[in-house]
Amino acid sequence: MTEALKTATPIRTLPGIALAAAVGIAAILCARALKSTLPVSEMVVALLIGIGLNRIAMAPVFQPGLQFCVRTLLRIAVALLGIRIALADIAALGWQTAAMVIAAMTLTIVSAMALAKALGRSDNLGALAGVGTAVCGASATLATAAILPAYPRKQADVAFVVVAVNALSTVAMIAYPPIARLAGLDDHTAGILFGATIHDVAQVVGAGYSVSDQAGNTAVIVKLFRVALLLPVVMAVGWWFARRGLAAAGRARIPVPLFAVSFLLLCIANSFAMSSGLVPHYMPLKAWVVEISTFGLVIAISALGLQTSLTDIRAIGWHAPVLVVAVTLLLLAFCMALLVAA
Repeated sequence: MTEALKTATPIRTLPGIALAAAVGIAAILCARALKSTLPVSEMVVALLIGIGLNRIAMAPVFQPGLQFCVRTLLRIAVALLGIRIALADIAALGWQTAAMVIAAMTLTIVSAMALAKALGRSDNLGALAGVGTAVCGASATLATAAILPAYPRKQADVAFVVVAVNALSTVAMIAYPPIARLAGLDDHTAGILFGATIHDVAQVVGAGYSVSDQAGNTAVIVKLFRVALLLPVVMAVGWWFARRGLAAAGRARIPVPLFAVSFLLLCIANSFAMSSGLVPHYMPLKAWVVEISTFGLVIAISALGLQTSLTDIRAIGWHAPVLVVAVTLLLLAFCMALLVAA
């Protein structure tokens, strides 16, 4: 933990939080203005604006607030994602689809970590790329970063993976519908493919509903199932790195991330509310929480960008692009093979 965070007080965090929030608001406005001509996630825009303002953000006055956003606010925003998930929708998938998605996600994460080591990089980068690809793009990448140990150029790795998975999601949104048609997949099966393989929710929606309402509905449900698995995935990855580190230190206690537990509790609460008579009163509250969660993630990634220099990004080298593209293609090939053979 940095000295800036250790000595931070609520008042000292205000300048950094205000700077990150300003970048986040600018990013949201830019993303909305570009929506019709160049669809891009507000998170990616926030990250890029933040990187562009890195020199300004390096002033000591901003550091406590930026650290707070990257650490604490990020965990709160990820926890609030649980309110998007309803267990009934997941149960409607059927065990075959659920098993395929779990197998594909596991293969993606394990392969990413192994490939990162083969390319001469640490499995930290592999975990970021693997979870970001397997679960839900930027949100999953940020959640994984929250439980990974500190290492050199960590912020640059996170920034690159966020941009890369979003770019590949946009490519997939355009390319996967024609691929599904060429493979002879019906609308329902195509929706499963899109939901199981495209990284970000927005691009899943775009790909699915460009085919049909049925494909879009199926794609969203499958994607939400992947998002719901964020909790066990983050806990598994955290356990892996913590076990390795604690074994070296001679200790046996594995920490449980509180934000992941909160994610699960909100998922359960959402499921209860959706199945009860509270729906008319509950939906406005849910919409507010979703907006707060999204804006919290945008602020957190703005702070990440503000703390990331272009020099660090350039130092990543060719290994990271190869890694992210390879695991994306592996995920597509695995799911396509199973769906065509079914």
